[in-house]
Amino acid sequence: MNKYLDQLINLSLFDTQISEFDPKIETENDKLSLLIKKASKTQTLIDETIKQTDDAKSKITRNDIHLQELKDKLDDIESKGINIKTDKELKALQLEEEIAKEQISFSNEEITRFDNIVETKEIELSKLKEELIVQEEDINNIKFEVDKAIQILTKDRDSISKKREKLLKNFDNKILTFYEKIKKWAKTTAVVPLKRQACSGCFIKINDYMYEEIIKSEDIISCPHCGRIVYKQKNSI
Repeated sequence: MNKYLDQLINLSLFDTQISEFDPKIETENDKLSLLIKKASKTQTLIDETIKQTDDAKSKITRNDIHLQELKDKLDDIESKGINIKTDKELKALQLEEEIAKEQISFSNEEITRFDNIVETKEIELSKLKEELIVQEEDINNIKFEVDKAIQILTKDRDSISKKREKLLKNFDNKILTFYEKIKKWAKTTAVVPLKRQACSGCFIKINDYMYEEIIKSEDIISCPHCGRIVYKQKNSI
């Protein structure tokens, strides 16, 4: 086999192997990212639940204050009742008392309602905090595994990159430029073997004349259909 073709095949192999590392590293990072997003969502729910709980407690406080004001008002109405002189004044005072009692009843109902909300939210909050603790433990565990996996992948990628650099030291610049030009659009399929007399890059069959030329020639030959560098593997059909 042509010396330069052999180098091109090895270079293409190295580039293919190197290109496979990024998706693998991304997959490892995705494992951690998924757990972090889940924990972040839980934290958001915790923050919202705390806000809702505080809001309900604030409304209870406001109703308690209003309730005390209404009770003071009833005491004032009772005091005024001692000095009533006419039926008109009596009816007005009774109406005022009735409205105050209705407001007291409503405030008590609101306090009960908001008490129930607080109780429900505190139960929810407790469960969410427990979930977050478990999620954070999972994050710490998976982070260790992910970091270890990425470290191994990075080491392997660096090892292949060094082999590639070593190969390039003895590479013909014109051939390398030719390869890089094809690689820009063909990516990791710049150099491909023939399979069943077809280019395994574009999958179009090569005519008998060109096929024979590829087999016999010592030159670097491109696929007449797509322009990729093609070669015949040993023992291939």
